[in-house]
Amino acid sequence: MQWHVPALAALLIATATGIAGYKSQVLGYPITPEASIDTWLVEAKLGFEAIGGATRATLKVPIDPPGYTVLDENFISRGYGLATESAEASRQAVWTTRRTSGNQALYYRARVVRSSEPRPPIGVPALADVPEYEEPFGAAVLAVLDDVRARSADIFSFATALVKEINATPPGPNVTLLVNEATSPQQRAALAVKMLASARIPARAVYGLPLVDGARDIQPRTWLQVNNGERWLTLDPLTGTPGLPDDVLLWWVGEEPLFDVTRSRNATVQFSAIKSVEPALSTAASRSRAENASLANISLLDLPVQTQNLYRVLLLVPLGALLIVVLRNIIGLQTFGTFMPVLIALSFRETQLVSGVILFTLIVALGLIIRFYLERLKLLLVPRLAAVVITVILLMALVTIASHRMNLEIGLSVALFPMVILAMTIERMSIVWEELGAGDAIRQGFGSLLVAAACYLLMFHPQVEHLVFVFPELMLIVLGITLLVGRYTGYRLTELRRFRDLAK
Repeated sequence: MQWHVPALAALLIATATGIAGYKSQVLGYPITPEASIDTWLVEAKLGFEAIGGATRATLKVPIDPPGYTVLDENFISRGYGLATESAEASRQAVWTTRRTSGNQALYYRARVVRSSEPRPPIGVPALADVPEYEEPFGAAVLAVLDDVRARSADIFSFATALVKEINATPPGPNVTLLVNEATSPQQRAALAVKMLASARIPARAVYGLPLVDGARDIQPRTWLQVNNGERWLTLDPLTGTPGLPDDVLLWWVGEEPLFDVTRSRNATVQFSAIKSVEPALSTAASRSRAENASLANISLLDLPVQTQNLYRVLLLVPLGALLIVVLRNIIGLQTFGTFMPVLIALSFRETQLVSGVILFTLIVALGLIIRFYLERLKLLLVPRLAAVVITVILLMALVTIASHRMNLEIGLSVALFPMVILAMTIERMSIVWEELGAGDAIRQGFGSLLVAAACYLLMFHPQVEHLVFVFPELMLIVLGITLLVGRYTGYRLTELRRFRDLAK
């Protein structure tokens, strides 16, 4: 069974590393507390002049845009009813009102962030009907498709070759006949979709917004997508360049118009975008919830703030415990109690290290003097401990009052020390003093204070606090290391000096 503990420790460490890596690399949880991330606020303004009567306005809005996650969205209107309608690949907002007139403005706002979450395969969509062409257009289409098929190896290379053929300079005679009136990117994409349907290849036109910080009138651009049997692949309808640029937010899909308004005139849509920098932690949490990530359901970030603050401290205790295990079992430092230094380190969080050491030393020194006096009274153990606790509280009050009179803030935080821990430290130190002498008592007291200071420096480092709270699964690594150290039975470092003569 010698392999059992190492195997268990390795399993714990690997599990924690895998979960933390997934949260960091895929969900975007930050490694450093000061990390920030760029988010975009994108706005679409639908403006029109109503001519009276019932009005119905529709506007295409994003639905799961690739490469981005919609953190939140708002529909802004006055006096309109609102509904959203979703189809397989498109979604639209629908505003309705019974009676209106004059200039109107309807707004859609979305806060989005870049996302690396992979989209699942969607399979092959329903094939469109094969278009019917009049001659000589039908013959021209077949000739172009046959030529492209001979120069391609798969669906995407076929679509890329077709796009390049349509946009060739100078175009071939068959292409010239087909593109005579298709001059804009939108018309070229529509022509490519129609020709790909003749080759039984699913294709569609998509429209995206190039995100430019501070832009007030962004013009949508057209791209072409083809389905290869697993997912949609994007290419430029003018150049055949594969992929959608990183700074483009896909807005709507298909040949349907971006907007439609009944009983109106002069309807237009104006897009604008602005970039902002937000804390990466809150943004990652919002993105995880928006993407329904499984780990988002067990995150501490969803707890009430008061509970979060509690676990920010509790999750640091295992680190202090591990440090004590290393310092006692491998280094060989002696302390009063096993985990008493951790509790002292927790009190240093409020008093700060230097002030805490001074106050701790002062209270323990005064308490020792009174403890030796109580020993002369021949009290039983429990009454003696109670007397020490009472004495500690009185000493803490005196130190606080004295520091206040001297305008020193250092003593005002002495009440944050755990009084029972101070009382037990004084009791243990006095017993060691009587049984082993003053040297051992002072040595163990100094060791306790040194370990408490080391625990404070480790536990309350801003980077450590952030990692432990954001990635609580790292406690499994602490547990694994503790198990490994627990099997160590060799010499402590301090014992090497103790037994150096024997080694010679």
